[in-house]
Amino acid sequence: MTVIKDRDVVESVADALQFISYYHPQDFVQAVHRAYEMEQSQAAKDALAQILINSRMCAMGKRPICQDTGIVTVFVDIGMEVRWETSQPLEDLINEGVRRAYMHPDNKLRASILDDPAGARKNTKDNTPAVIHTRMVAGDTVDFRVAAKGGGSENKSKLAMLNPSDSIVDWVVKTVPTMGAGWCPPGMLGIGIGGTAEKAMVMAKESLMDPVDIHELRERGASNKAEELRLEIMDAVNKLGIGAQGLGGLTTVLDVKIMDYPTHAASLPVAMIPNCAATRHAHFELRGDGPVYQEAPSLEAWPEVTWEPGESVRRVDLDTVTREETLTWQPGDTLLLSGTMYTGRDAAHKRMTQMIADGEELPVNLQGKFIYYVGPVDPVRDEVVGPAGPTTSTRMDKFTDNILENTGLLGMIGKAERGPVAIEAIRKHKAVYLMAVGGAAYLVSKAITDAEVVAFEDLGMEAIYAFTVKDMPVSVAVDAEGTSVHITGPKVWQAAIEEQAIELF
Repeated sequence: MTVIKDRDVVESVADALQFISYYHPQDFVQAVHRAYEMEQSQAAKDALAQILINSRMCAMGKRPICQDTGIVTVFVDIGMEVRWETSQPLEDLINEGVRRAYMHPDNKLRASILDDPAGARKNTKDNTPAVIHTRMVAGDTVDFRVAAKGGGSENKSKLAMLNPSDSIVDWVVKTVPTMGAGWCPPGMLGIGIGGTAEKAMVMAKESLMDPVDIHELRERGASNKAEELRLEIMDAVNKLGIGAQGLGGLTTVLDVKIMDYPTHAASLPVAMIPNCAATRHAHFELRGDGPVYQEAPSLEAWPEVTWEPGESVRRVDLDTVTREETLTWQPGDTLLLSGTMYTGRDAAHKRMTQMIADGEELPVNLQGKFIYYVGPVDPVRDEVVGPAGPTTSTRMDKFTDNILENTGLLGMIGKAERGPVAIEAIRKHKAVYLMAVGGAAYLVSKAITDAEVVAFEDLGMEAIYAFTVKDMPVSVAVDAEGTSVHITGPKVWQAAIEEQAIELF
């Protein structure tokens, strides 16, 4: 009889979470590289290059791929012949593993989990608890699949209770554009079909634990309806022209995963959950012979990709830039930012708008400045700040008009698109919105030469920082006239794909 000890679980989970924080799955790296080589859209190709460079840097430096080190999700298949040598519930053992991983002194991960989600939203400070799914199966081993899911992709999850006669492909094609680019494409789509509403969602999540193998499937051909759907959805979504980071291009998804389950005759539940460009998961099996530690891949597994800004790059001094200068910036322009910027996410924006409403002076003067939507990882060793990639900007849309109206802010920096409310506010106030690449957090952090918390320290990673940056790469996503590359880019590439016989991923 297999005996599993408490340390077997704790150490294995902790090691897996540390491992996936800085190592992409190798199949995913290969898929992104293939997309990079095929991409014809220069903006999307540049984004893919930064994602690949960041991935290799994280593997070398053993620091997080993304500043959002995720909410931990664990699938556990427990063999019914297993005996446990512990006085603690399995959930407590897994959470102790999470705690150790996220508080590791050499690679501290960002604590993103908030207790009392509809109330105080107080940070648990160690990223516990994990979301744990268990089932009893035949056998004498315990199988773990451990993932860290970022909010940017998780928040784009969709569920529909379709009619049995409805087309799943049509629903996916209609729905994916509504997800925007905050889920950081290119990634994978996990789709659960059947069962009940909650079963479909769990299957969609679980399907994302499978390897990237769409090309092998295409070569051998589909053997069932689910595999046919994978291929059909893959092609249909990539024909939308959304592209990397939503900038317009040939590759929006690298793979489509499907799990299904019998369902009620009157029902067709369909769930869809995206995995982002910071795809992170690991698999291990406990056999009673101690903890399992992940095997580090060779750095030779990463492609040698370089990225340099084009000849048209503008260098911008954030300490002296004027509104007159920002009015000349065009959608798609590449900028290299140097100087001082401030950070601020949801909680900071909410507090600032309340202070404005109460007639209070803000703790930072944003006149003529830029604000960066980011919640960085804490620094270790000689870092001034940990990985500091942008967060999804649409969450700040509802605050944008108020902040621009009352602060004199010149512009904002974030990830992915802005919605119509924010775009109108940008146009109205002649501001600009700049985009940094999601999934390149460690690369971005290397441009930050100094970091200091200057306000709202109690908000933890959501506090306002002052960053001093040197040649931080961004692109103009919304200009002062309200033109958005996330609207124009996909339209251009969707038309190009339709008009030409362009090979898709």
